[in-house]
Amino acid sequence: MFFRLIRPAVFALDSETGHRLALRALGALPARSPAPAGPLAVDVAGLTFPNPVGVAAGFDKDAEVPDALLGLGFGFTEVGSITPLPQAGNPRPRLFRLVEDAAVINRMGFNNGGAEAALARLRARAGRPGIVAVNIGANKDSPDRIADYAVMARTMAPVASYLCVNISSPNTPGLRALQDESALTGLLDAVIAARDAAGSAAPIFLKVAPDLEPADIDAIARIAIDRKLGALVVSNTTISRPALRSHHAGETGGLSGAPLRALATQRLRDFRKATGGAIPLVGVGGIATAEHAWERIRAGASLVQLYSAMVYEGPGLGARIARGLEALMRRDGFASIAEAVGSE
Repeated sequence: MFFRLIRPAVFALDSETGHRLALRALGALPARSPAPAGPLAVDVAGLTFPNPVGVAAGFDKDAEVPDALLGLGFGFTEVGSITPLPQAGNPRPRLFRLVEDAAVINRMGFNNGGAEAALARLRARAGRPGIVAVNIGANKDSPDRIADYAVMARTMAPVASYLCVNISSPNTPGLRALQDESALTGLLDAVIAARDAAGSAAPIFLKVAPDLEPADIDAIARIAIDRKLGALVVSNTTISRPALRSHHAGETGGLSGAPLRALATQRLRDFRKATGGAIPLVGVGGIATAEHAWERIRAGASLVQLYSAMVYEGPGLGARIARGLEALMRRDGFASIAEAVGSE
C-alpha cells in the first residue's frame, strides 16, 4: 500500500532517477533477516533456496542492497551485471516505462561501478545469511571478452552463492554472438577454469536470450549439460516487438515485462524439452503474479526471477508471490516445489 501511495511521485520522475530513488529507499530500510526455509524450499545446484522467488540481475547492478531485498522475503537475489572495469553504459535516456503495456525497455549497456567496488561491498557482507549471486559481464570496449568473463569469475566466485554468465544482453554490441556453439564452449571452459583457480565451488549459471533458433537451443542445452552447469536462466530481454500501445514502443533496447511473458514461457518449455530435465532452469520474463510463477514452475522452472513487475507493483511483490505459490502448491496437491517442476 505504501508503494501504491508513492508510485505517482516516483512515476513523475524519469525511469532511471526513479530507480535510483528506489535503491536509496531500500538501503534505508531497517535490517531484516532473510526469509526462512519453509514449505517452498527448493534445492538447486547444491544450494537450498528458502523459496523459489528471486530478484533478477539489473535491479541491483552494483550490489548495493542485496540484504535489504532478502529481508523483503525474496528467496535469493542476483546482483549485476558487473564488469571488470567501471563503465558508464549507453547515453541517457536509456530506460523507459511502457505503462500501458506493463513493460520496460532498456538499453543500459552494462552500466556499473566495476568489479573492485562491488567486491568490496560483497566482502563486507561476508558471513551474513542468504543467497546472493553475481551476474558477470564483459566491458564493451574489451579486446578479449572471454578474458573479461574469466577475470570476473576468478574475482567474484569467492563471494558469490552462484555466478551467472550473462551473454544475452542485447545492449552490448556483439555480446550475443557468444551464445554460438564454438564461442560458448570456449567461454564456459575459461569461466570454469577461473572459478576453480579461485578455489571456489560456486555453481555457474548461464543466462540466455529468448530470441534463439531451435538449433541454438539444442546446442546450448548440450553444452550446458556437458559442462555440468548449475542452471540455465531463461530468459533475458527480447529485441522482438509484439504489439505495444506505449509511445515508447519504438525505443531500441531489450523489452521486458508483460509482453515478454508468452515468449519467455515458450522458450522455457523449449529448454525443458531440449535438456530433458537434466539441468535446472530459472524462469524469467513477465512474471507479475503467483499464477505466472506457478505456470513457469509447472513448465519446468525450479526458480523464478522478477524485475520489471516490481516497477509497477513495488518490492513487496516477491513476498506476495511466495505466499501465493504456497497456496497454489497445496491447491494442486503437491508437497514441494521440486515435485511440481515440469508437471504440466
